[in-house]
Amino acid sequence: MEFIDAVLPLAAMMLATGIVAGLLAGLLGVGGGIVIVPVLDTALGLYGIEPAIRMHVAVATSLTCIIFTSISSTRAHHAKGAVDLGLVKIWGPAVLMGSLLGAIGAAFVDSQVLSAVFGVVALLVALKMLLPLDNLILSRDVPRGLAAPFPPLAIGGLSSMMGIGGGTLSVPVLTLMNQPIHRAVGTAALFGLLISLPGAFGFAYSGWGDSRLPPGSLGYINLIGVALIAPVTVVMAPFGAKLAHRLDKRRLSMLFGFFLLLVAGRMLYRTLLA
Repeated sequence: MEFIDAVLPLAAMMLATGIVAGLLAGLLGVGGGIVIVPVLDTALGLYGIEPAIRMHVAVATSLTCIIFTSISSTRAHHAKGAVDLGLVKIWGPAVLMGSLLGAIGAAFVDSQVLSAVFGVVALLVALKMLLPLDNLILSRDVPRGLAAPFPPLAIGGLSSMMGIGGGTLSVPVLTLMNQPIHRAVGTAALFGLLISLPGAFGFAYSGWGDSRLPPGSLGYINLIGVALIAPVTVVMAPFGAKLAHRLDKRRLSMLFGFFLLLVAGRMLYRTLLA
């Protein structure tokens, strides 16, 4: 009975996280990780998981959930013609490589480093989306030739370390490269799949055998969290995608920015208090 009383509140929070994350996955192309990671980090802290690996577990579990969410979100955006498959062919290999390198590299740093990376990147992206920079364009198109691999490599690596699906970085980067916001969001959903698959594999491998892990873990991936969050996010993502296509460009950008600002503040506050 005591076990059930302890697990039920956590299960309810996981389900609620799945609902919000699924809606945001479709709405913003963020894969839900920008919600899942800070919530799981807090929940794991309440359950006594050591701070040194708490963010690792949250990030790895988030990436595994994003595998399922990204598939659902990508299908919904592709049905509306908002996924740039030509760009995916150019950037895809670099995104995959960056994700794997980021996951392996994260195993060698403390959770506070991952929290700091999460908070700083989210804050910078939030400011870009909130400020009146709609007309700011750094290039007329995505880079080609020798420069082509560097933006997707950075997006894959940082996203993997943060446990996000790539939309948090892909959307603002693509808009700075003169890509329409709705197409950027739709394409970011597919990048989420390319990031989450190798990222989850890397975290499973690097966390294998760690005695500090919570029950039900596969490396740093907590399968209990995945089982509770992933199905709900898959169901909710198409509803978010439908809502995204009802909003104009500026409203979608502002919504994205305000949400990221809140998340950035939460993660930086956690880092400073540790």
